[in-house]
Parts: sequence; C-alpha cells; structure tokens
Amino acid sequence: MVNIKKWVFIVNPIAGNGFAKRYVSTVEAMLKKYAVEADIIFTEYAGHATELAKSSANKGYKYIIGVGGDGTINEIARPLIGRKGFVIGLIPAGTGNDFIQILGFPNRFEESHWKTFFEKHNILMDVGSCNGKYFLNGMGLGFDAQVAAENYAEPGKVKMGGKYKYIWHIVKTLLFFKEKQMTLITGTHKSKSTCFMNTVSIGRRFAGGFFITPKAIANDGLLDVCNVKKLNLLQRFRILLMVPKGTHITNSKVDYHQTDKISIAFDDKVPFHVDGELNFAQKFDIRVLPGALNVLYNPAGKHFFHTDLQYSKDGIER
Repeated sequence: MVNIKKWVFIVNPIAGNGFAKRYVSTVEAMLKKYAVEADIIFTEYAGHATELAKSSANKGYKYIIGVGGDGTINEIARPLIGRKGFVIGLIPAGTGNDFIQILGFPNRFEESHWKTFFEKHNILMDVGSCNGKYFLNGMGLGFDAQVAAENYAEPGKVKMGGKYKYIWHIVKTLLFFKEKQMTLITGTHKSKSTCFMNTVSIGRRFAGGFFITPKAIANDGLLDVCNVKKLNLLQRFRILLMVPKGTHITNSKVDYHQTDKISIAFDDKVPFHVDGELNFAQKFDIRVLPGALNVLYNPAGKHFFHTDLQYSKDGIER
C-alpha cells in the first residue's frame, strides 16, 4: 500500500469541455480499488494548478498528478522542474492530450492502465525552455501560432464560436498566411530562412494527431527542430497531409535537425505558443533542460524514451 497522503490529484474541472470534472468519480473508484490514499483538489482559475502543485510539494506530497490536458500538466510541472523527490503524472482528460503520448499511455485510460499507473514506473524527462517559459511537449512559430492568435481574444480566453470557428481560422490561415523572414542561430551556425511553420519540441505529436517532430526522444538531451519553409498553396496542402504520418520531414521544403539550444529572431513581434499557451515576442532563446522532470510512464506502451536510461520504478525519496 502507498504511504498515506503521498498522492494528490489536481483536477482541472473545465478540461475536455468538462470531462475532467465528470471523470472524478472514476478517479475515486480507482483509488479505492488500488488502495491508494490520496487527496483530490480542484483548480479554480488559470495558473491555479501551478500554485496547487507548489503548495502540495511543500506539504510533503511525493506524487503530484494532474487530471486534465496539456495545459494542466504544464502548469503542475512548472514549480517542480529541477526539484528532486517529486514525481508528476497525468490522467488524460483534456481535448488534444498530446503530452500523454510521450508517457506511453492512451488518450483515455482503461482499467489496465490504472494498474500500470499505480505501479509507479518513473523516469526523468527533458524540459524545453523558451524565453524562460517551460514546455513539456513543444513550442511553435508560424502557421499554428497564427491560428492560435486568430482564435484567442487574449491568452487563455477563447473567442466565441467553438470548434467551427476554430476550423474556419485554420482554413483562413492556410489560404492567406504570409511567411516571415527569420534568423536562426544553432551553435556557431547562423542562417536565414522563411517560416511557414517552425516547431521546437521534446515530444512528437501536436493538435491531437500531427507528428510534426516524429524523431523526438524525451530524454535524449536534445530539442527536435522542424522548420517548414515558404510554401505555395498546393505545397501547403501537400505538406499538411504528410504531417499526420511524420513523412513530411523528407520534403525539400522541410529542415529537420536536433540541437540542445537555438536562437530565433524576427524583424517584428510574432505569435508563438508554448504547450498551446499563446504569447508574442520578437526574439526567442530556446534550450533544453536535460532530465529536469521526474514523470510516471508506461514502460509497456509506445513511449518516447530511451529505455536504456530507465530509472527504477520507485526511486524517489520517501
């Protein structure tokens, strides 16, 4: 049995259009079945998960678990990055659920996944940093960031219109987006390029099914960079049809490489997203923090880790 009060579940009740809140009864049932003593607490506003994760760590919880989506786990991770003695995990209850793929779990748990989850297999994973903002999955510039900018009135507040409005923004941006010039510095190499879309990542999957960086390994100490250069309309459709299978990286319009840090600069401020959170900047200092976060994962699933670097399933201080 897990030591009493070593676990806390931080629920974002609005994640997955309210699915996370409805899923709490299942969480409670699984806690009871596997004899796990845990507290369940709810977020009440944007950024609250960060506050709750920090206070939970200070109170002595060792396993700090999110129930929600990518934004929820990003908030929970922020105060725990680089700190020893804590393990974070995610019960996927969001919409896109891209981060959970890194850990080898599916978008929705079946009972067998709960069993694996409570076996406490943990591993250190890398974290990305862009202008001091952390990302667990990835950050993006260009087309996808512009879609986010069109769809948000301000960071964290969605415009009225829902899914169909979002689809309209994708179509409109695909048709009318104008690439900008950017300067990239990787190590001692400096170059200029146009940017239809530039993704820098720890994980592989974005937007629920697009494998933009299909070679990414979450504990190799490297960032995967996928820069899609200026495209005509036909090329845009062709590339986007290739992205779900990750075959776009062989296209001559795509520059794909790995690095531990990269700097990017534009002439003016442009939108960018960090794990889906919208921001604006002109210059970008992006780097990897190797092994900065201890996470629960599924060793039997299709995870994105080097297994020869696997840590013990229960290797934290108690």
